[in-house]
Amino acid sequence: MPSTSPPPTARRRRLGTELRRLRERADLSATEAAALLGATQSRISNIEAGRYGVSGERVRTLARHYDSTDEALVDALASMTGERRRGWWEEYREVHSHRMLDLTEVEHHAHALRVAQIINIPGLLQTPDHARALFNQTVPPLKPHEIEHRVSHRIKRQEILHREHPPPYTAIIHEAALRMRFGNRATTRAQLDHLTAMSEAEHVVIAVITFDSGPFHTSGQGIDYFHGPVQQLDTVQIDTDHGGELIDSPAQLERYRLVLDRMEAAALAPGKSRDHIMRLIRDL
Repeated sequence: MPSTSPPPTARRRRLGTELRRLRERADLSATEAAALLGATQSRISNIEAGRYGVSGERVRTLARHYDSTDEALVDALASMTGERRRGWWEEYREVHSHRMLDLTEVEHHAHALRVAQIINIPGLLQTPDHARALFNQTVPPLKPHEIEHRVSHRIKRQEILHREHPPPYTAIIHEAALRMRFGNRATTRAQLDHLTAMSEAEHVVIAVITFDSGPFHTSGQGIDYFHGPVQQLDTVQIDTDHGGELIDSPAQLERYRLVLDRMEAAALAPGKSRDHIMRLIRDL
């Protein structure tokens, strides 16, 4: 009989990945680590795969066995344990891919967010009508109720920007995305109005790369960079034809930080970006 257990959360899998990295830096096998902990090799393997939960105390014990002296990282890893309730996004499991649910979970727990888009408005800044028009272009086509599920999920994600203590959010948006027409003129105007309104929030920075800003390095993919409590726990998502892909390898994280730095350097300052968006509104 197949298992009915829910798949491990993105957060639990990431905790397991970091514990594995600590073990490998200590040059210990899973069997050797299990012997130090008084457990079985399969137990260590399941913890590292995110299939088994682990307590904060056991995380600290493992870190000591692995000779980890990075207290900030160990504290952050220990804080990732003990969650028994699954997030609100689980109600969308029947209508969304696991990739989207993983993105939502990582996004929800991010300490700060930095995104870059060339041809789309960032999801956390989309209006419902803009999102609906966007989902109407999906291939293969979605049914009306599927579109509404996706719009509902996208708007629900945006609540992180309206918390009592929201995370800092930086959006680097190319002018091509601002001029891309989804829906009618009223939809486009409302979307641009929403961007200018959000740009006034203290925790939101919107930086526009104009067509005449000059060259900058990018593959054209959308980038979502999620800052963790320590840099080692950062995560990046890149848009692909088959959906978003989460990346957490140190080398790749460093690469995408550099890409975002260069893109932001090519963008207008926030005040000038707001003025540029307002000019686009006037030209509609």
